[in-house]
Amino acid sequence: MINKRLLIKNLLAHNDENSFYDKKRKIDISQREGKAKFLKHICALSNSNPNNNSYIVIGVEDEDNKIVGVDFFDDSKIQNLINAYLSNPPIVQYENIPFPHLQDDKVVGLVTIRSKSNNEVTSLRRNIWKYYGGAVFMREGSMSMPKVFDIEIKDLNSDIVTAIESHAQNNIEHTLDGVFDFMNKRQDFSPQYKVFREYFVVCWAGQRKEIGTVAFYSRVDIELINEQVRLFYSALDEVSIQFDEGSFKIIEYVNLGLHNQDKYFPLEKTIITFENNANYNLETSLLFEPPQYDKKILHHIYNANNAILKKLKKGITLHKDEERDIKNLPVTYLICYFNGFEEAIDKLNESKNYLKSYSEEIFSIYKESIRILRKVKYS
Repeated sequence: MINKRLLIKNLLAHNDENSFYDKKRKIDISQREGKAKFLKHICALSNSNPNNNSYIVIGVEDEDNKIVGVDFFDDSKIQNLINAYLSNPPIVQYENIPFPHLQDDKVVGLVTIRSKSNNEVTSLRRNIWKYYGGAVFMREGSMSMPKVFDIEIKDLNSDIVTAIESHAQNNIEHTLDGVFDFMNKRQDFSPQYKVFREYFVVCWAGQRKEIGTVAFYSRVDIELINEQVRLFYSALDEVSIQFDEGSFKIIEYVNLGLHNQDKYFPLEKTIITFENNANYNLETSLLFEPPQYDKKILHHIYNANNAILKKLKKGITLHKDEERDIKNLPVTYLICYFNGFEEAIDKLNESKNYLKSYSEEIFSIYKESIRILRKVKYS
């Protein structure tokens, strides 16, 4: 089993970006341009490495390899995006890897790309941004370049990648260090751990509260220690956790109440099943049913949001009641969208930079709203 934190260190130490490895300060697949560039790199790495894994490390400075981290990104539906835009799509996995020196809400993103076939070329299925459907990309050094002629796929990297991965294998020392690191770092939120099948270790922490007979957690952090992968992190949502001897289940709830009322709706269920042969399976399923509200009330809220956004654009100081309402702006735009206000998403995207400048707290609420939207959209 590969320790993903050690794998990232080995990739960064190996050399600069090449035909099996790329690094990015950040990616943004919420915008068309960012989505197109991400798909281009996936396509190029898949074609350049038919018989082994390719990797993209996200959250690293290009000049000096400094690990600065990015926001936790838990889009389990990223494969749906790949399948929608690429012909002969590779298998793509995005994982969040915590590093001890990063703040709690930051991780390093690790994208693993594995070609399904060593005989078929991956290409764009349809137009996106300035790239045309049918385009083929390959890696030339650190660049993902378009190819407009027939290409021969060659296996040039298997030995190198195998060596890097073999030096990142987990051992008991790495596992114990990971458990101790987690337990010490998360003492403020009652950290716990459990061993599954005498091999896997899951650690989790969160603020616990009970509603009836069910325990819920907020400010949740969950890690699979063997691979140094953060499975879940949220500063805002509520989560229920259940486990037995062979599985660990997480159900995430999102707050989509109006008028400052907490009203939680199930969003997604994740089940990790641990096998006796030192393998595990992770499955996610969307549970979300958009809440429906009175359209007259939503029209009033939508117009109020637009008025606040207009003031932010013009740099006009908000009134006290507007300062209170701006905290709900991202969520209420999202609720409006789920209730048929299609243009509400454009307004939400438009508000990004203004909310970021307004306050860190409100921008974090914005990012949570976008995360919910992304999950629902790609499902």
